[in-house]
Amino acid sequence: MKKILVTGGLGYIGSHTVVELQNAGFEVVIIDNLSNSSLDVLGGITNITSQPPTFERLDLRNKSKVTEFFKLHKNIEGVIHFAASKAVGESVKNPLLYYENNINTLVYLLQECKAHKINNFIFSSSCTVYGEPDSLPITETAPVKKAMSPYGNTKQINEEILIDTCASSQLQSIALRYFNPIGAHETAEIGELPIGVPQNLVPFITQSAAGIREQLSVFGNDYNTPDGSCIRDYIHVVDLAKAHVVALQRLLEQKNKSSFEVFNIGTGQGNSVFEVIKAFENVTGKKLNYNVVERRSGDVTAVYADTTKANEELGWKAEKTIQQALASAWKWEQKIRNKA
Repeated sequence: MKKILVTGGLGYIGSHTVVELQNAGFEVVIIDNLSNSSLDVLGGITNITSQPPTFERLDLRNKSKVTEFFKLHKNIEGVIHFAASKAVGESVKNPLLYYENNINTLVYLLQECKAHKINNFIFSSSCTVYGEPDSLPITETAPVKKAMSPYGNTKQINEEILIDTCASSQLQSIALRYFNPIGAHETAEIGELPIGVPQNLVPFITQSAAGIREQLSVFGNDYNTPDGSCIRDYIHVVDLAKAHVVALQRLLEQKNKSSFEVFNIGTGQGNSVFEVIKAFENVTGKKLNYNVVERRSGDVTAVYADTTKANEELGWKAEKTIQQALASAWKWEQKIRNKA
């Protein structure tokens, strides 16, 4: 079994990817500092796969601890790097946290990869690198524009760091630029578990439906879209997790066409905030209490992917519908509220 390091592996996307890696026969080692996750997730992963992954609680900002980790854990053949701060609004308010947490940690990881000859690296990037796009759907050849937020800027800088590192070393890397992950595992053993007030639409919807939040805020209804609300490409988190496994296998089998590749990971379809609200109400039968408030700093009008490259090069395609994603998110919300 090939050993793969997953940073941020108890987070939302990380935990679902760990499940898919284990299902595909990989041995997984997780690093997570539990700043935006819970140790309970480890139990959820184990319940799904019947095999507990190795877990190390570690803050990647601690360079000496990162060095110690790699001395202890030998024979790692690939890294999937999720660990990062990820809220657009928070990054606008606290940019230095984002620059420290999202950039320094990548540098420390890559230094250890170089020292230990670990040459396969999957990076968790984002469609935010495209900024406000000139045309839709967005292809990978679309220009990377000045970021709308410090969060988006860290993803751009991270990609540049990877490009330079790949050009000067044996590193082979794939950056997956993904769109808006939603939903939960069908077992409801793992799902999105935001700490504090949710920064993303769907957990805010499910918490509102569960009575945790009094009202759902829709940030603006005066955008240049058919119904005035922002449009995003919402992808089921399990589809997204599977894309990471496929990308990793591409590197391990040396099928990549250059030392640094990028792929859009989305559904290829955009849905507005109001459309997501309506779809949730239809799927669950729960009426949502929502209110339109002012636009949020850093939000772009509309973003959805052209996924042709991922479909053809990776042989990967999103399979689950937005209705399936919303139903699974609600099932997960109900389970965690019953536990509370």
